[in-house]
Amino acid sequence: MNGDRRGWRQCLLGGAVFAVCMAGTTLPTPLYGLYQEEFGFSELVVTAVYAVYAFGVIGVLLLAGNASDTVGRRPVLLTGLGCAAASAVCFLCATGLGWLYAGRLLSGLSAGLFTGAATVYVMESAPYGGRARATFVATAANMGGLGCGPLLAGVLAQYAPWPLHLPFVAHLALVAGSVAVLLRLPETVRERGPLSAVRPQRPGVPAPVRTVFGPAAIASFVGFALFGVFTSVSPAFLAQSLDVDNHSVSGLVVALAFFASTAGQLAVGRVGVARSLPLGCAGLFAGLALLAGALRWDLLLLVVLSALVGGGGQGLAFRGALSAVAEASPPEHRASVLSTLFVVAYAGISVPVIGVGVLSEAVGLEDAGLVFIACMAVLVSTAAVYLLRRRPVRTRT
Repeated sequence: MNGDRRGWRQCLLGGAVFAVCMAGTTLPTPLYGLYQEEFGFSELVVTAVYAVYAFGVIGVLLLAGNASDTVGRRPVLLTGLGCAAASAVCFLCATGLGWLYAGRLLSGLSAGLFTGAATVYVMESAPYGGRARATFVATAANMGGLGCGPLLAGVLAQYAPWPLHLPFVAHLALVAGSVAVLLRLPETVRERGPLSAVRPQRPGVPAPVRTVFGPAAIASFVGFALFGVFTSVSPAFLAQSLDVDNHSVSGLVVALAFFASTAGQLAVGRVGVARSLPLGCAGLFAGLALLAGALRWDLLLLVVLSALVGGGGQGLAFRGALSAVAEASPPEHRASVLSTLFVVAYAGISVPVIGVGVLSEAVGLEDAGLVFIACMAVLVSTAAVYLLRRRPVRTRT
């Protein structure tokens, strides 16, 4: 019993550290409007600053995504916390765009290091028979942390002094506490090797997996693209079109999308993998339609509903995609296939978001958003139709 209690304590503390790191990656979201006023840059620059984060994540996934298997979980997590702290310092010292780019890149590096290592650490820390509950802890820590970031920054920016500094001071304090916690937690990798033994992961999709991988990758790309647009340009849309200048409201709207995604991922266990992917695609399509309505008629209610419905669809689709692809992949290729899926998903955060920024310079933010929605709707509809016409494959959740 004491061993179980100790294991769950380690699991929950690892999840708390995970949440702190991920919160830092979305902390600047409701602050971009303030940075625009401070430094005088356009919406295109906002999307470019945001997209740098995705490039950092993709770089780490490709170059060192399996590092924690070799050197241990704790060294990788401590390095990720170091990158998170350095990112916060960049935002604290920001006197121009260069600091924002550096801060977002370091934030991407921290997320790339944490995404795999922290998930595995939380699952390995759980007592025997607690894998399902540990998966819930890791999922809640990841998406919940992403949701808490904009909520914390929005509240502090709206109701406390020093709106461009206090959120990052608070996060630095949380990171320092997380380092102290992590140093007291045990390592879960028994046989460790030197850093020189780490090799880059080569993305790849074997031929037998491609029929499953195609729609899974499309749904993941669209889901992350929707999140990318929400976290990069939705505060500007709320301010410009809906006259919502309250930073806490902007942060809450973004947070709702991540909290809904957590709920969607948790629902996969009940819905089943075979149904979660097409249902997730339907949720994404509905979320895109609601967002189009919000852009067309300037309604805050539709923005909130889009966050909830689209976020839930993203959670269903992405966890269903991960489960389906992992089940279909041969064991010797599973790591590389999942890495490829993550690369495609994080490309969804960067490429479409930059496209929205470029279009907004020419046709305005609302029309650029409608073009984005039309493109993503075509992609997710194609994936959904393929999934519905394809013979179902039995998979484990």
